[in-house]
Formats: sequence, C-alpha cells, structure tokens
Amino acid sequence: MPYDPHERGFTLLEMIVATTIMGIAVVGLLSGISGATRNAARLRDYDRAVQLARLRLNELLLDRRIPRNTTISGPFDPSLTGGIEAGWQARLENFELPPHPYPGQLALDRLELQVWWTSGTEHRTFTLDGFRPRTLTPLDLAPGAGVSP
Repeated sequence: MPYDPHERGFTLLEMIVATTIMGIAVVGLLSGISGATRNAARLRDYDRAVQLARLRLNELLLDRRIPRNTTISGPFDPSLTGGIEAGWQARLENFELPPHPYPGQLALDRLELQVWWTSGTEHRTFTLDGFRPRTLTPLDLAPGAGVSP
C-alpha cells in the first residue's frame, strides 16, 4: 500500500508530544489531589478541636467551683479526639467590677480556654474566651480576694 499524503493520522512525534502533555497534566492533578487531602485532614482535626473546646468552655462556664486566678488543665478523652493527643488549659479571672463593689452587685468573669492538639509532628493551639456574670459575695470582697472595694 503506497503512502497517500491526503490520509489522516498522527505522526510519532505528535504522539510523543501528546503523551508528554498528558503525563504533565496527570502529575499536576495528582499533586493537587494530594494537597487537598492533606488540607482536609488538617481541617478535620481543627474542626474536632473547636467542637471539643466549645463543649469544654460551656462546661467550665457553668461550673461555679472553679477557682479564680488559678490555671487548671486536663486532657481530652482520645475516643472523642479521634485518637489524636489533645488537651486544654483554662484560667478564670475577674474581668469587670463595679466602681464601688459591695455584696449583691454584679461582676463579670472572663474564662480563657487554650486548647492544644498534635497534628503529625506539630503542636497546634488556639484560645477561646468566655464571659459569665456573677453576684459579688462578702467573701469576694474580703482582703486578699483580688477585689478592691
């Protein structure tokens, strides 16, 4: 069969160029998928930590036995964290007092909660603040209680 110049087809050079372009596109696509998977895992851990922090902050804000101006801490249950190591640290302090405090007046407490977790080899943290009102008692106004009348 003789060569016909009007016949359509691809040359070997065109096939090599097309295969090279396709290979570069596939490598770029796989790299993008890999990055997206890493980001999704990182966001999943962060989202889980945020949810645990909100729950812990709410529990601490409701607990009236927490001492003021003292740091308390603890770990999160690994069954709740998806097996990653995580914990929290909190501090409750006076935030706002009336100008001339006396028993029965309202004051505002601030609770600072720092949550930490390990993501691979990195140690990640973030902080949440919560506020709650409280009624001042004579014990709050006693010398050394941190409230000046």
